[in-house]
Amino acid sequence: MSDLLLLGLTGGLLLLLLLTLLAFMGYSGLLAEVRVSAGSPPIHNVTVAYKYHKGSYGETGPLFTESCSIAPKLRSIAVYYDNPHMVPSEKCRCAVGSILSEGEESPSPELIQLYQKYGFKVFSFPAPSHVVTATFPYTTTLSIWLAARRVHPALNTYIKDRKLCAHPRLEIYQQDQIYFMCPLARQGDFYVPEVKEMERKNRGPVEASDAQVDGTGADTMSDTSSVSLEVGPGSRETSAATLSPGVSGRGWDDGDTRSEHSYSESGSSGSSFEELDLEGEGPLGDPRLNPEAEPQGAVKWSREPSTPEKGEE
Repeated sequence: MSDLLLLGLTGGLLLLLLLTLLAFMGYSGLLAEVRVSAGSPPIHNVTVAYKYHKGSYGETGPLFTESCSIAPKLRSIAVYYDNPHMVPSEKCRCAVGSILSEGEESPSPELIQLYQKYGFKVFSFPAPSHVVTATFPYTTTLSIWLAARRVHPALNTYIKDRKLCAHPRLEIYQQDQIYFMCPLARQGDFYVPEVKEMERKNRGPVEASDAQVDGTGADTMSDTSSVSLEVGPGSRETSAATLSPGVSGRGWDDGDTRSEHSYSESGSSGSSFEELDLEGEGPLGDPRLNPEAEPQGAVKWSREPSTPEKGEE
């Protein structure tokens, strides 16, 4: 009789443990709806402190931890430039850090100096008119693992089905949400100097002299939009600015061997804004553009060459 009681208690505990695990995974976003759309960007004209990383994306955890430890209340950000399923892990490139300021606000000189002290560089990203976006709950560390395996495949499908040129791929960790963003314009302004320099070297001396123009007519790999950011009051300039001074299982399981080597090659030309779902509101409540409001002959995108610590806003 005692053996049956013990067996029943053991079974009950195992069932309770299983239910607890399922509840935890559900709370982390296992059953969350992943909705991909195109519209307004979730961030606008941000200045970030970052460190460049070349290697497996799974090794970026310490960079998130380091940037968060400097200023825990700042939002974390990561920019991924290569598809880890087609590019060897040791050659994947990304930038990881924190958002220092957004919009018209200027980052404080003290904050810039603090990040510089630990080897971070400062760069500014613009607000493109259109991006491909998605969100995912950020409630536990497991949310990051689940997001990597649910959101990125959905982004891949959306971009390929519409033959878009959307790159690079950004992740913004804000309060209880992870925002994913793939610019459809001004892509070159999201490439940090280290990546631009590598692109120039890969193209060679002849090709490097040819301007790479994106759908907006801007030079996607030039440094003309980059200006020095002096450490002083009211010193922030527009566009890109530079200063010289992860998580386990972070691979993106899209399961599609046809994926491009680089996210700068993630789509082909021929798709216009009219074909995109631009209705509704953006991830942060910003109104999306109505496709009917787009001017005739809208820009068509051409092919280009190719665990954070949870911080509060």
